[in-house]
Amino acid sequence: MTQTRPSPPRSEPYAVSPPGSRPAERTSPARRVLRAVAVLSCLPYLALKIAWIAGSHLGIPEGSSLLEHRGAMAAVNGVTVAMDGAVIVLALLLTRPWGMRIPAWLLALPVWVATGLLAPIMAGFPLQLMVEALGGQVGGTTGDGQAPLLDAWVFGVVYTGFIVQGLALGALFVLYARDRWAHLWQGRLGNLPRGTAGAARRRTAVAAAVLAPVPLVGKHVADPAYDVLAAVSVVFLTAAVLGAWALAFRRPRRLPVVVPLALAWTGSGAVACWGAWLSAASLADVGDMAERPTQLMYLTYAGQMIVGVLVATVGARFLAERSAARSRRAV
Repeated sequence: MTQTRPSPPRSEPYAVSPPGSRPAERTSPARRVLRAVAVLSCLPYLALKIAWIAGSHLGIPEGSSLLEHRGAMAAVNGVTVAMDGAVIVLALLLTRPWGMRIPAWLLALPVWVATGLLAPIMAGFPLQLMVEALGGQVGGTTGDGQAPLLDAWVFGVVYTGFIVQGLALGALFVLYARDRWAHLWQGRLGNLPRGTAGAARRRTAVAAAVLAPVPLVGKHVADPAYDVLAAVSVVFLTAAVLGAWALAFRRPRRLPVVVPLALAWTGSGAVACWGAWLSAASLADVGDMAERPTQLMYLTYAGQMIVGVLVATVGARFLAERSAARSRRAV
């Protein structure tokens, strides 16, 4: 007599975990260490921002234009304190059993934003340090003889903290996603069955590729003084488009699914979230605190956001289709 393997109950949040896994494994020593590192790496930035909100000039030199717009800077600092505090919440969510019960979209959205904001810093800041070591000038100055916005040590403390946050939070998310969604990225592109949403994904990927030159041209023309940052943004934009194209057209066939998913996830987050952040910052009423963006720069930011959202849509459709196919097989 043959036996059929029962499907796991849908209400069980660990149904997609690897065989033999248990909730207790999510509090392993390695995850506890990563969680502690993620939380501790937030403290210097939070302390500095709270000090500025309280009126301290720590790390702000005399003559800095930041001192001329205290109201606007207090509001911006309040927002960034909340954003960095969210990293602590995510570190807890990714390591506690109750985190597995969070709806997928409610977790994916803030992690995608965190990935998008942190990844360019993780790639760009070390490159800037290399340029500086070779005699170039990066960060902390206006470039026209005026007083620097911040003392040089502030950039080292803040960006080093961001890099550590990104590494720790990224590792925790990979472990979490492996437990909950490992089945969604298994296999190779050529072995995947074609779904009903394939045509929509292909149209979206083509639209992203067609619009990609808009932010590329803007970066080249409107921001020539920041070659390192512009180059980093081009890399992430290219990664986003390539990831979306591979997911939509399932090429190259031998490529593991996880590769284009990672490219689309990281690239779309970096492009969309930095476009949104720079656009919002440019709209702040800060007078002459910084050079006002040109119309071409606004077009660049808008192009980044549009391309990033399109690529994210391709990835979301792909994952939703694979999840639905798995559910149909389990019935």
